[in-house]
Amino acid sequence: MIDDELRAIAARTKGFLPEDEAAALHEAGLRGAPHGPLLEVGSYCGLSAIHLGAAAREHGTVLLTIDHHRGSEETQPGWEHHDPDVVDPRTGRMDTLPFLRRTLEEAGLEDVVVPIIGDSPTIAPLIRDGLGLVFIDGGHALDVAMADYDAWAGHVASGGLLAIHDVFEDPAQGGQAPFDVWRRAVADGFQPRSTHGSLRVLTCP
Repeated sequence: MIDDELRAIAARTKGFLPEDEAAALHEAGLRGAPHGPLLEVGSYCGLSAIHLGAAAREHGTVLLTIDHHRGSEETQPGWEHHDPDVVDPRTGRMDTLPFLRRTLEEAGLEDVVVPIIGDSPTIAPLIRDGLGLVFIDGGHALDVAMADYDAWAGHVASGGLLAIHDVFEDPAQGGQAPFDVWRRAVADGFQPRSTHGSLRVLTCP
């Protein structure tokens, strides 16, 4: 579990990650880190990066966090999860990068968490295999979520972990794209390890 100071910073960071899911994500980071660096798709303002970054630091590795910082479909104006505070008044476009940088500075994780700005599938070929954990929490449209899986699933080291957020079997609870990604991962041989709320963790064979 992260310490009280990091927990306080997490509590005031924009994003949604219930305590049980945050603790499970941190634990997944701790278990994955011995196998290699950690990577997350979908930085937003850095909430999950606090928990994964703390795990990476404990094992002397790093967290790569990838985002174009222009927001996913469900966070755009007119959608339920839109936050006008993250809109750049100069351009009228979402820009969560300054919020991520502030979070990492406050959390003292700037030397551990490496932000990469860009499109997830475009970046994937530039990163070496052997990742200890890949956390998929980017856009939730089916084509976007599946593209993130296709881009990164093969980078996970044997014995490493794949974590997927916002997995809901019941359509009344949320979108089905992350659930479809989870089912695809199981079909591809990833072994279900744990479920905490909407966070599902699998082990790479």
